[in-house]
Amino acid sequence: QVQLVESGGGSVQAGGSLTLSCAVSGYPYSRYCIGWFRQSPEKGRAGVAAIGADDSTFAIHSVKGRFSVSRDNAKNTVYLHMNNVQPEDTAMYFCALSSRVHNILAMPRDVFFDAWGQGTQVTVSS
Repeated sequence: QVQLVESGGGSVQAGGSLTLSCAVSGYPYSRYCIGWFRQSPEKGRAGVAAIGADDSTFAIHSVKGRFSVSRDNAKNTVYLHMNNVQPEDTAMYFCALSSRVHNILAMPRDVFFDAWGQGTQVTVSS
């Protein structure tokens, strides 16, 4: 059974940095796509950034240049590096795994993801 566990969330002041981790276990293949999504009561759920099975990456316009995604294959862990965070980045952040997405040209829709983590809260204060 595939399991994803996020960690690294917390409270940070605007302009600060956080790195979220997504540890993957139980997936039988070494290459997979991970998407990062965030959800808040005001905005609902939205995709933020993703890394494809081929290591291509994408970040949505509002976080491009501030957020990036990387992968450590030895640890089966994907990271969301968040720099210069702003209050509007406050949300619950989820990682999700897709067995169907290989190359990333745009943020894949959530329906393409097969397994989800439990989420980690990020709160940015001004």
